[in-house]
Amino acid sequence: MRSVADSLSLGIANHNDLETVRDGEPAYLLLIDGFILNDPDNEELLLAGARLYDTYTGIFVEDKQRAARLSDKAHDYARRALCQPHPAVCLHDKGSFDSFAQEIIKVKNNKLPLLYGYATAWTGWIQAHSSDFRAIAELPKIELAFEQIIKLDPAYERGQAQLYLGVLRTLRPPALGGKPEIGRKHFENAIKYSDGRNLYVKVEFARRYARLVFDQELHDKLLNEVMDANPKESGLTLNNTLAQQQARQLLDSSAAYFEE
Repeated sequence: MRSVADSLSLGIANHNDLETVRDGEPAYLLLIDGFILNDPDNEELLLAGARLYDTYTGIFVEDKQRAARLSDKAHDYARRALCQPHPAVCLHDKGSFDSFAQEIIKVKNNKLPLLYGYATAWTGWIQAHSSDFRAIAELPKIELAFEQIIKLDPAYERGQAQLYLGVLRTLRPPALGGKPEIGRKHFENAIKYSDGRNLYVKVEFARRYARLVFDQELHDKLLNEVMDANPKESGLTLNNTLAQQQARQLLDSSAAYFEE
């Protein structure tokens, strides 16, 4: 079952046609649900289910109510996967920041995939519930989870945890407590650890940082690099294809944005 689940995730990640994945992935979601129903405590299946639901929801689902439902499932699967070896995390992730912090730092390298799946699915859940201030209030805990990941392995998943921290730390301008320069460093680390092959990092760097600090030169440079790149890359092709689509949209609106 584990190899089947891994193959499903990799097959989707390596696809270069967004419409095919959008139309076909719901069948995979139902399939992984069935696997988990028959083996509800299998950490690898739960993690695969969380990733499939999180990817599909984040890329393709625009209806807010549907996104909320599907992100609930991704979050539930990821939480169940991590909290089998670390039950105390689930006892405290709804509680105070300090109590959660004491538990999340106990997660070690051998459970990094579960911690990463937990943090990314939780991020997707907050995005889908962004109108709920109680959900937004959980962001510091998610930052702490990603900090634990890069503490254990700064290059984990070719810098994906760095990318998430870059986004989280550029959500607000400095006047409102944001940390864009720290975010910039995370984006630069994510580019370095993926050897520049994760094109979505450059899109988010442009969207989140360059637009925040009104740096059009950096903005357009990053996006043109995305457009000039070959999107095919094992494990990243789908995201790179999406990155090029979004890079074109951001470039088309660049002049109007920076002239405001």
